[in-house]
Amino acid sequence: MAISLQKGQRISLEKDGKSLEKICVGVNWGAIEKKGIFGKSKKVGVDLDASVGLFSEDKKLISKVFFGKLASQCGSISHSGDDLTGDVDGDDGLDNEVITVNLKNVPANVNQVVFVLNSFQGQDFASIPFASIRIYEGTPSQVEEVVATYDIANDSTFAGKVSMVLGKLYRHGSSWKFTSIGDATDDRKLEETLKTVETKYL
Repeated sequence: MAISLQKGQRISLEKDGKSLEKICVGVNWGAIEKKGIFGKSKKVGVDLDASVGLFSEDKKLISKVFFGKLASQCGSISHSGDDLTGDVDGDDGLDNEVITVNLKNVPANVNQVVFVLNSFQGQDFASIPFASIRIYEGTPSQVEEVVATYDIANDSTFAGKVSMVLGKLYRHGSSWKFTSIGDATDDRKLEETLKTVETKYL
């Protein structure tokens, strides 16, 4: 059964006593419904951007994977591509953007892998329907088993914010663990969010 993550909660990425070799972190969200003229409502697309920063043991940013760079140079982390609208016709149950991490291939100089989310057009997280993340085994197009989920849409602390730190993978001996962070930040751009990660969350 999938774990419903709380802020600060840590989970082990093991199954049947063995460390998972590959995980996906998927983000799902909907379009905003706005009242138009004559009382008619219309759906406005939302461009959320899931990104990841790779950090060294001395807390320095080594590289990042985002909509403008869909794979790390080492090949261990990949991004499914930029979704510019969200689910305009309601929740289809699929993730809009997925970051895949091949844990066994992450270079030895990478100590932490941090996932962040930015609202590209500055749309407030509190106004975005059914925004959520999940960690699962599988591929961007096929979910085999959900490990954990995190509900963004129903967290009032995200109101007025357009940037947040989702969580991080970190080395624990020879294996990896995941910590849910779920903190909104005052940043506007990805570069600012990653700098906040570097100074506050490593």
